[in-house]
Amino acid sequence: MNGAEFALRNARVVTAGEVVFGSVQVRGGRIVAVDPGAGLAGVDLDGDYLLPGLVELHTDNLERHLMPRPKVSWPELPAVLAHDAEVAAAGITTVFDALGVGDADPQAVRAQNLAPLLRALDAAADAALLRAEHRVHARIELPAPNACALFEPFAEHPRVGLVSLMDHTPGQRQWEDIEQARVYYCGKKGWSASEFERMLAESRDLQARHAGPNRRFFCDWARRRAVPLASHDDTRPEHVAEAHADGATICEFPTRLEAARAARSRGMTIVAGAPNLVRGGSHSGNVAALELARHGLLDALSSDYVPASLLVGAFRLVTQADFTVAQAMARVSLNPARAAGLTDRGEIAPGLRADLVQVRLAGEQPVVRAVWREGRRIA
Repeated sequence: MNGAEFALRNARVVTAGEVVFGSVQVRGGRIVAVDPGAGLAGVDLDGDYLLPGLVELHTDNLERHLMPRPKVSWPELPAVLAHDAEVAAAGITTVFDALGVGDADPQAVRAQNLAPLLRALDAAADAALLRAEHRVHARIELPAPNACALFEPFAEHPRVGLVSLMDHTPGQRQWEDIEQARVYYCGKKGWSASEFERMLAESRDLQARHAGPNRRFFCDWARRRAVPLASHDDTRPEHVAEAHADGATICEFPTRLEAARAARSRGMTIVAGAPNLVRGGSHSGNVAALELARHGLLDALSSDYVPASLLVGAFRLVTQADFTVAQAMARVSLNPARAAGLTDRGEIAPGLRADLVQVRLAGEQPVVRAVWREGRRIA
């Protein structure tokens, strides 16, 4: 299917540096030419934008499909297929499925053995059932006593292309404000006030006993495998310095401007949440993604928990942060691709993969009209 030769014409083609009215020639799943002018042959895109396929580094969406409600498990293959359809429809052609590894709550999805899920991903890919290309982002909960054991199915798996180090102990990082943590956990898990207080005491004990040894283990693993390493929810410059010294090249969701500035000074890729941008702020009371963008401290967006937010967020950078369309689209394609070490995608240029998205604006709302991955229509 991807051996076909075709052209997409009469489009506003978004390259790495500009928007060009023209056409794109595709052969064998690769882009062979970008030509100016409306073009005389090919699929007429009617003046729509033609974007590079979106690259998503961090989405919890597959976890949501695995456990659609608290304590409700869903079969792995149907979960994978539903998630895949959703990300493809959002224009995402390469997705790093963010899977949490480790949790003190034995009923949480992140406390489960995810080997069956990895097998389902492989089976779906082998049977050509997947629209997007799926890689794995292993999110390590450092204070979790079961993190190393639960990582075993991931340790030799070829899909693992990103590792991030997390610590969700209330009182620091994302949950620096204890009251924000209380609202989140009591609302999401239905905990009582006493249950939250018990969890708070337990989480601090687990952090003291396990965060340090786990950090050393996973940093060593990422270094040996040359897998990109990300920090998560850095709040203070010291958090960034520690992560950078450990080999992290990506700073995910810094919670304060000073942390983002520290990441910039070390040349780290700064990732913010697209839902934060779309909603106009952080749901946990941290720095707004728009503020990061306006200070030049935003390199990439992540859809986090809403796949469709990635494209909406990119266009919000145009209308609210004075980004050009090309600059905004680089935050959801080229920059995340390069941060993950992927050099064959992320922009519309000859020789690269024909991962393409046709988008029309309805007012300020981007509408995905067609998606191609390696020259094959997937949505």
